[in-house]
Amino acid sequence: MKLYDSHRAPNPRRVRWVMAEKGIEDVEIVPIDIMSGEHKTPEYRARVGVPHVPALELDDGTTISESVAIGRYLEALYPEPNLFGVDAREQAVVEMWTRRCEFYLANPIMLNVRLTHPALAALESSQQPQVADYNRVAAERFMRTLDRHLADHPFIALDRFTIADIVGVVGLDFARIVKYRPPEELTNLARWLEDCRARPAAKVGV
Repeated sequence: MKLYDSHRAPNPRRVRWVMAEKGIEDVEIVPIDIMSGEHKTPEYRARVGVPHVPALELDDGTTISESVAIGRYLEALYPEPNLFGVDAREQAVVEMWTRRCEFYLANPIMLNVRLTHPALAALESSQQPQVADYNRVAAERFMRTLDRHLADHPFIALDRFTIADIVGVVGLDFARIVKYRPPEELTNLARWLEDCRARPAAKVGV
């Protein structure tokens, strides 16, 4: 298998983190330079279908894009440690929180970065500060929801680390390139972040 990867982009890091948690070492890493537009070339789009990273090319030529979908496929091949839930209830809860973390935290905070960092202007048709601020405020609203939830939970979805935590942490870590830090009063969120960042696998791609 081949993983088409961009080291500085957040979504590929989700997959690398999943691989590190599971000790997966038999996937070839193929670097893609998104700053030069390599992900938009006809060759890449013909292989993946969309100008996105990451993408996982299987041995039979099938290509899977979208980081969570790739993680789910890898979980089926390498089931331990479990990151997506072991039964129907756990899988539904993990899916719920993963989607919440992606829609309400990771996506808006990453958009804030893309719309404010000068070096990322090449990836946007235009950088609009007001749109960036709107997304930051939306992300912080969900951070407060997470902070209340994490007062009684060690991790986001279950009582153990899951893909939902990876999606949340990677989104927040990406914001560090614009020197963003979550509001200081969110102490439960800060504890969770520290615990997740302390995991050996978290160092992948940082």
